[in-house]
Amino acid sequence: MTTDTWQLFFALLTLVAMGGVLLLVVLRVAAGMGNAMAADIGRSITDAGVWLAFLVAATATFGSLYFSEVAGFVPCRLCWFQRIAMYPLTAILLVGALRRDPDVRWYVAPIAVIGAGIAAYHNLIEWRPSLDTGSCDLSGPSCTAVWFREFGFISLATMALVGFVSILALVWIRFPAPPADDDASRSIEELETV
Repeated sequence: MTTDTWQLFFALLTLVAMGGVLLLVVLRVAAGMGNAMAADIGRSITDAGVWLAFLVAATATFGSLYFSEVAGFVPCRLCWFQRIAMYPLTAILLVGALRRDPDVRWYVAPIAVIGAGIAAYHNLIEWRPSLDTGSCDLSGPSCTAVWFREFGFISLATMALVGFVSILALVWIRFPAPPADDDASRSIEELETV
């Protein structure tokens, strides 16, 4: 496949991730308003949340390696900082998913928030280069340089930002447990008294 095909593929995955985060937020709001169906759907997504977050991190890691090592897009300084945040998330999320660690979000969140902040700043200076505070030195590629913009707005920094936000949403958004069935609990109580 060509680099253009990979760019389109990863841009489409970015759109899917953006839609997934939006869906998760809408489901959580609806569940908070008492919509049982939204809570059921949300629970089914978040039950696999750590595995899905691992998939996002692994895909982002693979994509960044493809674009730098195969396509030849030299990473800027901010790209390296985003990689420093994303790469360990792949391992942490895999271990957390395999161990079914309910506390993995506490290990993931600080790294993902830092990565998202860097990616957000990178996006900002891609669109407004005048806001660059000199975070990139002159010896490497400029952080304001954009290798591509799929659909007119998805760049590598946008992909990273969506990846970090998706990971955060998947590990942090929780849905209320279904209400206990009163008939079932009454039956158990009746059996205990007999």
